[in-house]
Amino acid sequence: MKMVYLAGFDVFREDARDWGEQLKALCMRYGYEGLYPLDKAAPSGLSGSATAQWIYEANIALIRRADVVMANLDDFRGSGEPDSGTAFEVGFAVALEKPVWGYAADAGTLLDRVRVRTDADGNARDARGYVVEDFGLSMNLMLACSVRRVTGDAEACLAAMAEADRQLAVRRD
Repeated sequence: MKMVYLAGFDVFREDARDWGEQLKALCMRYGYEGLYPLDKAAPSGLSGSATAQWIYEANIALIRRADVVMANLDDFRGSGEPDSGTAFEVGFAVALEKPVWGYAADAGTLLDRVRVRTDADGNARDARGYVVEDFGLSMNLMLACSVRRVTGDAEACLAAMAEADRQLAVRRD
């Protein structure tokens, strides 16, 4: 059974542990074992920075164990972009040459989601005045070009992953 690291800002939800159990149950339904970052708690008594280091190392170990990474790439904290920690995890998995799947509910382009204005030269600008890249992609090109993205939720992504695995198995036969 393939192991799937469940990356995403879901760990910040109020019901994060319960949500993780739901994600892992969905994984099982599609024939995968879900590895959720909150499966193990940091040892008690650690300082803030020591706890952060423990979490970092635990998540890196889970990504290394996983066969594939599935990332929640929905906009986070109103930025129009995915969570930076999730983006790091995606990049780390790509560097390890692991397949990465991502999902987001919004099918629009990055330009659609974050453009605030167009400057005199015709460049799209965000709220802070930075140019918004216009490649017609749903997110920054470094994520868009490295992730197999599904529009929808975690279940839609798992269904697409399972179908891709089935098709690969048929081609091998």
